[in-house]
Amino acid sequence: MTSPQRVPGGFPVVGIIGGGQLARMCQPPAVNLSITLSVLAEAPDAAAAQVIPSAPVGSHLSVDDVLEFARSCDVVTFDHEHVPSDVLQALVDAGVPVHPKPEALLYAQDKLEMRERLTKLGVPCPAWARVRDVSELAAFGDEHGWPVVLKTPRGGYDGKGVRVIDAASEAADWFARGDDLLAEESVPFSRELAVLVARSPSGQSAVWPIVQTVQTDGICTEVLAPAPDLDDELSSHASQSALQLAGELDITGVFAVEIFEIPGSDGAAPSYVVNELAMRPHNSGHWTMDGSVTSQFEQHLRAVLDLPLGEVSARAPWTVMGNVLGGDYDQLYPTYKHLLARDPGLKMHLYGKGVRPGRKIGHVNVYGDDLDSLRARARHAADYLEGTVTE
Repeated sequence: MTSPQRVPGGFPVVGIIGGGQLARMCQPPAVNLSITLSVLAEAPDAAAAQVIPSAPVGSHLSVDDVLEFARSCDVVTFDHEHVPSDVLQALVDAGVPVHPKPEALLYAQDKLEMRERLTKLGVPCPAWARVRDVSELAAFGDEHGWPVVLKTPRGGYDGKGVRVIDAASEAADWFARGDDLLAEESVPFSRELAVLVARSPSGQSAVWPIVQTVQTDGICTEVLAPAPDLDDELSSHASQSALQLAGELDITGVFAVEIFEIPGSDGAAPSYVVNELAMRPHNSGHWTMDGSVTSQFEQHLRAVLDLPLGEVSARAPWTVMGNVLGGDYDQLYPTYKHLLARDPGLKMHLYGKGVRPGRKIGHVNVYGDDLDSLRARARHAADYLEGTVTE
């Protein structure tokens, strides 16, 4: 592997394990901060490798590949949370600064570990249990009601590794793998929210306005920033809880706390429970690229380098992000040109991925004063890029 070309003046090199779109979106703010990025990419044409000159190919599963990659980096962070614990420990043993730390990353890698720790900290969670077989799952469902949300502790994302089941027998194939599973009560939530936080190794922290995320078939398709009509007490409590988590778990970098809002009864204020944690720049924070004074990608670089954090206030009353999923075609450029002309205020961010149906290939942002108009513009642009509308 060749060493990255450092910016003159002693500016650092940030290594990112994983060459996906999150690493790709760190490149523009890195240029502005005079920071050199290097990514350990899974393939020569990985999304980040298309825009980051230093992109050696290697596997995040290989201790040798990761250690050789880290040798020329001042700090290492992640594009995803799937780096094995033995690889992380090898980095630590070699004296490489790693952010977030492996001890914190565990709670984003393993949902059972997350539930156990959050419960000990008093963070609101759904009723849950570790279940080892069909009989334990049946007992949980009988106590807490059916349907039950069943999750694999590791590896799930965008709806993968999650089932909503009406009977324990529906999970027999998962139990046949021999792994413990996470059973959770089905929460009667009104909407999904996300709290995005940044924290540096020295303990400085910042929290963006809480957003509403809209899911379609388990995939986030829209983000509204800030969350409309959010109860002030819930907003304050959730933000403080996220900051508490950052300190208690010693999280460094940008991370997201995904929560369910539960409507209050008989005039009571709404409440919430934590769904999941993500310790990296997150889809719910893509709106910050155009709608916040400091984007989550710039903030992540600042945080892992222990630089002073940037301002996180919104640039406009509303920002709407629309995710773009691939359609039945392979040419984005003609649709891209049409949208640039149709909506000059639209901000498009495409990931350099090949197009296939259902694949997340980019997102659009719009910001301004009229939420309904912004949602319509973002939805039209995403639909046009997906090919579901043609005018």
